[in-house]
Amino acid sequence: MCGAGKAGSWAVAALLALGFWQLGQGAYIPAKAWLAQELMQRAWLRVTAGEDRAAPWPWADTWPVARLTSKTRDVDLIVLAGDSGRTLAFGPGHLGASATPGDTGNAIIAGHRDTHFAFLRDVEPGERLGVETIAGASYVYEIVDTAIVDSRTGSLALDTDLSMLTLVTCYPFDALEPGGPLRYVVTARQVP
Repeated sequence: MCGAGKAGSWAVAALLALGFWQLGQGAYIPAKAWLAQELMQRAWLRVTAGEDRAAPWPWADTWPVARLTSKTRDVDLIVLAGDSGRTLAFGPGHLGASATPGDTGNAIIAGHRDTHFAFLRDVEPGERLGVETIAGASYVYEIVDTAIVDSRTGSLALDTDLSMLTLVTCYPFDALEPGGPLRYVVTARQVP
């Protein structure tokens, strides 16, 4: 009987250890995203004070290029240069081939659906987004459309006659598997 009790204790301990490991794995990505935004906020202050390409941490190959805010959704995010997977792991990234926010054309910013761009699930046309550039200029964009696009057949316009902002993330928001071809696209037009 003593052996069965000991085996049961080991089984319970193993299940508890597995449960804590799973909790840690689930908390890792959001914790990493939060810490990265804190470090990027500090880099943002250095960039806006005049430091060129202030890296948020010593080994970073990206730097802050803009600040994206939504008062409605209580969002304040530092946008990084580039759209590589490594960059997007830490924050939203500005696609270098797209326009700079505030300029004529379409400024495209991508982010992960389960961290920084999770708020896009709830945005609606008419809501406003703020963008501040490293030069200190501030712009307001009004959301005009949300759409689900198949990345295999759809494309995003880069050249427009207006100053546009497009936010892109993977879809569906609650998918169990990462990636997939569908994208959630939020389009906003600069408000004069």
